[in-house]
Formats: sequence, C-alpha cells, structure tokens
Amino acid sequence: MKANFLTDYFDMRNCGTDIRTEIVAGITTFLAMMYIVVLNPVILAEAGVPHSASVTATVLVTAVSSILMGIYARTPLVIAPGMSLNYMFVMMIVRSGNIKLETALGCVFYAGVIFLGIVLFDRRRLLINGIPRMLRYGVAGGIGLYIALIGMKSAGFIVGRPNGGLMLGESDPAFLTFILCFVIATVHVMRRIKGAFIWSVIISTLIAVPLGRLWGDTTVVTWQGLYQAPDFSLLFKLDLVGAAKSMHLALIIVLAFSTFFDSYSTCVGVSEAGDLVDGDGEPVAVRESLVCNAIALAISGIIGASPATAYIESSTGVRAGGRTGLTAIVAGLLFLPFLFLSPLINLVPSIATAPLLIMAGVFMLKPLIYVRWERFDEAIPFFITMITMPLTESITQGVIWGILSWTVIKIGSGKYRQVSWIVIVLDLMAIFLLLNLEVFRH
Repeated sequence: MKANFLTDYFDMRNCGTDIRTEIVAGITTFLAMMYIVVLNPVILAEAGVPHSASVTATVLVTAVSSILMGIYARTPLVIAPGMSLNYMFVMMIVRSGNIKLETALGCVFYAGVIFLGIVLFDRRRLLINGIPRMLRYGVAGGIGLYIALIGMKSAGFIVGRPNGGLMLGESDPAFLTFILCFVIATVHVMRRIKGAFIWSVIISTLIAVPLGRLWGDTTVVTWQGLYQAPDFSLLFKLDLVGAAKSMHLALIIVLAFSTFFDSYSTCVGVSEAGDLVDGDGEPVAVRESLVCNAIALAISGIIGASPATAYIESSTGVRAGGRTGLTAIVAGLLFLPFLFLSPLINLVPSIATAPLLIMAGVFMLKPLIYVRWERFDEAIPFFITMITMPLTESITQGVIWGILSWTVIKIGSGKYRQVSWIVIVLDLMAIFLLLNLEVFRH
C-alpha cells in the first residue's frame, strides 16, 4: 500500500521511473553534494560563524528544504546553501564592517520573503518563463561546464596557477588515482550498471585508502571520528529589527535577485538537460520549485545558514534516473544523520565524487544540439551565457550577461520586436545586480 501511494503521489508510471530508481538517484545526489557539510562551515568561518553551529545549520537547511521540494514541487531538485551565495554572505559581513551575523541572517530572511513575493505575484509565470528558450539552453550548457569544472578542481585535476588562471594538476599518486576513478565511473555508466554512480564512489573510495599510507604523501581518506553533537546556537538568532533598517535594503534586494537568478537557472538547466518538460516544452513545476527555493532562503535566515538555492549537483541524480520528488526526499533524509555523524563525511574523498560531477556536466550539455549556430543573434547570447558561468564560477553572472547581450544584439540587428517587456524587466534586474555586486566580490 505504501509503495502504491508513493508511485501514485509522484506519478512514477507516467514519469517512466520506479521507487528503486528514485532511491538510487537520491543516494547519488547526496554523494555528489555531501561535501557542502564540510566546505560551507569552512567558508562561513571567515565571517566568524562558529564551526559546529554552521555544520548543524547547513545540514538542517539542506534536509528540510530538499524534503519540502520533494513533497511540494515533486521534482528531483535538491536545495542547500549555495557555494557562490555563501561567499556573498561572508563578504556582506566582513567587508561592510558594520553588519553583525544576526543582522545578516535577518537580511537573508527578508530576501527570502521578497523572492517568495516575486514568485507568488507572478501567477501567470510571465517573469519565470521570460528568459528566451535559447538562453535556457545556454544556462543548461553553462551549468554543465561549471559543474564539470567544480569536479575537476575538487579532484586536483585542474589547479590554479600561482599568478592567476588554471593549469593541469601535478601528476602525483592522487592525480593518477583520480584518473583511474574517472575511468571506473565512465565504464559503469557506459555499461548501464544499476546504481553506477554509487558503485563507482564505493570502489573509488576503497582505491583511495592507500594514498598517503602505502604510496604518495597525501592522505585523502581520513578517519576524524564518528560522533559530533549538533549545535543549535544559531537557531532563531536572526535580528529582524536590525535588518529592517533602510541601509540594508540594497543588500537584501541583491540577495533576493541573485538567489532568484541562481535558483531559476538551476531549475531550468537541470529540467532542460533531463527532459523534465511538459507538453509545451516548458520545465515542469518550475513555479512550485521556486516557491520552495524562496521558502528555503527564508528558512536559512531562521536556522542560521547562508542563503540556500537549488543545487546543480541535482543533475547527478537526474542522470541516475531520478524524475520525481522522491529523489529529493531521499537525498534530504540522508543528510539528517549527519547532525550527529558529520565527521564521517570525510571518509569519502573528493577524487571519488568528482567523476560524478564531470559525468553530470557532460549530461547537461545535451541542449547544445538545439542551437542554430548560423543564427548569430541567438548563438552569441547563448554562448555568452554558457561560457560566462564556468569562467566567473557564478550562475548569476552567466544569466546577467546572457540577458543583456540578448537585448543588445536583438536591438542592434533590427529585431527589437523579439525583445519583450519581460526581458526588459529582467534587464533592469540584471543591471541592478551589476551595480551592487561589487561589495560581494572576493
């Protein structure tokens, strides 16, 4: 009865999936993004956020928001504190010099309220669907390149040059082990093995255990304990009165718009790449997904975390066959035990999970087949959208420059009628962000 309820509630028969596939997809998504439990507290520590409290807040926001996404929107998108957004949060506190942590959390809450207001006010989805289809393809491709870059950098396959730029990593044992792990993941996927990503992570982790022990000088699989008590000291610590001051209005709007662009782009990009579209070719449940994103942003302020957004790592679960909200629910539930067991996250090294991100990046490039490259007035904005994301390591920047270039090129080529008033509204939002993002640069 329970299985039938889940099948009917998530309409699995029409989605071409089943409970087992959704569970495997949820585990896959969790493995691809569990690093956030380790990395987010490290980044927030720059703003003086207590590490143990940040771990607890990160886990709670991810679990609660992802489960909400699965139940309400019924899409396989997982929500967690955003990697670019957490830097914005830190810079908001550190560079301003006069914003306390509690006030910053209040700003995050109000940004969620504004975000939710935008989505609820736009009942006809004019703003939500206002980005031209070709730019949506660019968003999907850009997210694919970005997530692949994240994977390559996390594995040390690509590293930063001392004087700027990127280069290939040093050919040490860890580097060669990653190559082997990538081959294993690729073979599993090519052979269509059930749970290919999960098996590749398990095998790769075991292969990485000897690093720093039997060969090489870097240990990547480390035991740092089993139990760590949750720290709820940031829960309900937001200062709504201080955040409501007029001096913080621009910061709140920047957070709201940035998260809106980031969340919308991820929802559209993952949907386009995974064929999660309706009969009209529009992403399924995008409005419901954005409602969940807005609520998650507000919850971030309440629980004590940096701004949450839909995660591009959700594409790994979609690649594993996830098509419904059960994928997001499973991934969210898997985070809950790490309220107490967060040290265990360190057992799975990045060289084992990086192949998942790279493979998901390949999967996200599927919309490129729809590009008519001879139509420069559309191909150029598409390319700008796609290439800007990985180069700036920001989904928001890709959307901003894609929208602005679309408008300028269409008007310049005499096709100004193709620039709708919705696109003009998005242009104004993009310009506002450009004028105010400087304070968040890191």
